[in-house]
Amino acid sequence: MSLKKYLENSNSNKPVQVMGVINTTPDSFSDGGQFSALDNAFQYALKLIDEGVDILDIGGESTRPGSVQVALEQELARTIPLIKLIREVSDVPISIDTNKPDVIQQAVDAGATMINSIWALRLESSLKLAADLDVPVCFMHMQGTPETMQKNPTYDNVVTEVLDFLKSRVEAATDAGIRPHNIIVDPGFGFGKTLEHNLQLLQSLAEFKSLGVSLLVGMSRKGMIGMVLNKPVDQRLYGSISSAVIAAMSGADIIRVHDVPETIDAIAMVNALRDLN
Repeated sequence: MSLKKYLENSNSNKPVQVMGVINTTPDSFSDGGQFSALDNAFQYALKLIDEGVDILDIGGESTRPGSVQVALEQELARTIPLIKLIREVSDVPISIDTNKPDVIQQAVDAGATMINSIWALRLESSLKLAADLDVPVCFMHMQGTPETMQKNPTYDNVVTEVLDFLKSRVEAATDAGIRPHNIIVDPGFGFGKTLEHNLQLLQSLAEFKSLGVSLLVGMSRKGMIGMVLNKPVDQRLYGSISSAVIAAMSGADIIRVHDVPETIDAIAMVNALRDLN
């Protein structure tokens, strides 16, 4: 099933999709530098496809806490050749993780089929472009910027404020001409939130289904898991899988992860339960 047809399906029992992360940056928090070389990234993409990934998410700009934006030319060089190579051998859905209009346009021209924006496409030019391209778009919540977001995140009520922000982006997307089935929201775990904020969002995740659009969740290997387990990033597999299952059981449609085959197995159990309904 294509990504578009999946998103057009309004059945709440449709199978959860697993999105595999490919960071082509030298400074990503989890795998920085591992896939910065084009051939390494391409071989890893082929591995994920062989393992059964539903969507590939390709990013050429690190968004870890404290990171800064990179130049347009650098982001293009890190992403577009990889998308082209993948598209030569596979029709797997490809998401481009960016906010820059030029990267969005060139990525879709190269074969990307989805936009994943941690900035929730707050640039009006990006929002209009997404509507014109008629591809699915994920709008994520973030307090501050990647450079500043973890310095002192503060909310009166994190669930209400994140929900209200995403509701406003859904409305802005609809007003810009993006069709409802192409709208995806992401609460933004780890993006301007403390551990308590993240846990409160996870506990209340089902409330985000009230927005009437698809829900994407990404907690894989993040600091919130490290804080709970008191383990470094390379020892967070079981915490990541547990978080993915909790999210899927709470209504998430797409789970963004680093450990693809392990998560696919775990999510298969959730999907088996969905098949009963």
